[in-house]
Parts: sequence; structure tokens; C-alpha cells
Amino acid sequence: MQIADLLSPEGVVSALKVKDKSKAHLLQELAERAAPLAKMPAKRILETLVERERLGTTGVGQGIAIPHGRLGDIKKIIGVFARLETPIEYEAVDNQPVDLVFMLLAPEGAGADHLKALARVSRLLRNQTSCEKLRSAATAEALYAILTEPPANSNSVAA
Repeated sequence: MQIADLLSPEGVVSALKVKDKSKAHLLQELAERAAPLAKMPAKRILETLVERERLGTTGVGQGIAIPHGRLGDIKKIIGVFARLETPIEYEAVDNQPVDLVFMLLAPEGAGADHLKALARVSRLLRNQTSCEKLRSAATAEALYAILTEPPANSNSVAA
């Protein structure tokens, strides 16, 4: 599974402004960006994201968050990537503010595919060089190109 399977160019935001710099408003912004891609109301997406956050933070550290959830009404995994204009407090595991966010929405029955997508996004965002490129890219197009470039070991089987 590649990032291009999860993310379309329309799902990339290069300088997202978050009202009052709160996690709640970030999740709301992401839900609104995902709504046309998922063809469902932003409110339903937001409820799913908030419900998942109640189980534990999706702020994984190093300025990165991977909010995610499952929705019964979508057919395939949908991603939205946002680089925040200003880092926000996110209750991340390392207590550092977040500026790179990759949201994933999966169909209710996605099972292993949902986990593979989370693992693939996590691998990408754990790569310090990739994150440096993402933080310095000038446009959404450049971000999409960085996010979707094949991994360095693309001759091996990707999960």
C-alpha cells in the first residue's frame, strides 16, 4: 500500500490555519476538508475523530499527529494531510506541539487495510528527512509529491 492509494492532491493542505490553535478546531478543519472527499457530512467525520481521540491521543510525537477513524459509509480509505501554519498543542505523547497532520478515514470493515494504512503513514512520518522536506515545501503540490514518492527500498514488498 502506497500513500498515493490513500491521498489525492485535493487532500493536501499546505498552510492550514487553525482557529484558536486548538485540537478541537484542528479536527473540525480536517473533517471539513475530508467531507467532499468522503461524500459525507463533516459533522459525522468529526464525531468519529473525537470518539477515537477519547481512547488516547493520536499525537505520536516529533510534531506529528495521525488522527483516524472508521466510517461505515465510505468505500475506501481516505487521507487528508495538513501542514499547519502555526504548531498547536495536541496532547501528543511527547507533549510537543503538532505541525504535521495526516488524517485517515477507513471503511468500517477495512480491518487489516486500515492497519496497513496507519503503518505506512507512520513509517513515512517517522522518517526525519521526509518530515524536514514536508516542513520546507512551498506548495500543496510539492507536499503531495514528497508524500507520494516511492520509499527508498521500493523494490521490497510494501505493507
